[in-house]
Amino acid sequence: MTDKKRIAIYTQDAKLGNEVKGATRYVYLATLLHEHGYDVDFITSGFQHWEKRQRDVEHFNAGTDAYTIRFIEEPFYPKNMCPQRIWAHHVVAKRVSEYFDWHHDYDLIYCQIPPNDVAREIGKAAQKFNIPFVVDVNDLWPEAFRVAFDVPVLSDILFAPFYRQAKAVYQMADAIVGTSDEYRERGLRDARAGIPSETVYVGNQLCEFDAGVSVNAPQIDKPAGDIWVSYAGTLSACYDLETLVNAMALVQKSHPEAKLQILGDGSERENLKAAAQSCGASVAFHGYLPYDQMAAWLSKSDITINSLVEKAAQSIVTKIGDYLAAGKPMVNTSCSKEFRAKVEADGFGVNVKPGDAEGMARVLIDLIEDSSRRAQMGERARAIAEEQFDRPHSYLKTVRLIEGLIG
Repeated sequence: MTDKKRIAIYTQDAKLGNEVKGATRYVYLATLLHEHGYDVDFITSGFQHWEKRQRDVEHFNAGTDAYTIRFIEEPFYPKNMCPQRIWAHHVVAKRVSEYFDWHHDYDLIYCQIPPNDVAREIGKAAQKFNIPFVVDVNDLWPEAFRVAFDVPVLSDILFAPFYRQAKAVYQMADAIVGTSDEYRERGLRDARAGIPSETVYVGNQLCEFDAGVSVNAPQIDKPAGDIWVSYAGTLSACYDLETLVNAMALVQKSHPEAKLQILGDGSERENLKAAAQSCGASVAFHGYLPYDQMAAWLSKSDITINSLVEKAAQSIVTKIGDYLAAGKPMVNTSCSKEFRAKVEADGFGVNVKPGDAEGMARVLIDLIEDSSRRAQMGERARAIAEEQFDRPHSYLKTVRLIEGLIG
């Protein structure tokens, strides 16, 4: 017998065991809670979202994970945005409800949203068995969908179920955690009055980032005099990358030493290659890199780019912690009021209007020609990473919130 408190964490898209791709926010939280004396069941999909393949759950190697992994079977879907994915989540919602009917001896359930329908069923189970329910707002659905599909009236009709599901989840929450103030406040808008809440950035582990730099940076050959402008992350319609490519073509007319490094992959890769060829920009497409190699490339860069389209619903995205950890100035096109204010107040970068290639080119040229300004912004970036984005420190806020709910 054990007197340890038991916690269930649910997430849809984790990087587990020896996998290369996937989200690590909830994996890290599970490990941290284990270190604080909790028994943790890590409940997730048997479908590897990032690689679009089924995991071999019968022979899955969890490595040295300190928590118990429990898989929920999910149907295959081919793309991030497709009807099959919506159906897959619908199936998972039913199966996760059945799981909690059989397994509900938990002292707390910690649940990612989205998917909205899955989170709603988990919230219902928490209420049914009188279990404290913490909702972690990691994205906003359907707001994020409108970037790719925003048709007057039709979008309102199609997306109405997602709004209803989200509202139901927040109303059932006993606490809200957001990956930004904006996301946390979105949850609180529909939640019961007075519940506890925290903003905890996705962040990273600086020790892991720095270790990747130490091992891999010496292997990266950067020609003397080069200025590297780098983007890391998904190549999708949410990110204003064609503007970045066009801006670099303008920059390279007067500064041929400036090179654009794109670290990542996605549905827009071929379109971006075509755009680069059309405007004559020098762009290196490196594809998806393991985290330690990505860290090294960012550390060798001179400027980082957080490039989102105007209507993007994202607030403070995962890559921000890595950009800041690299200690480089950031050019930001996100229209998130929260993040634009943070860029200015914390002094680690410059805001640019999305879609404005000439405006971005002017800012890039100013930074290229002012090495002392780049150095000052880089120092501020690293300081902010250490103060606010380093998980061993920042995630303790989540642990304390959980302790307060469990007692």
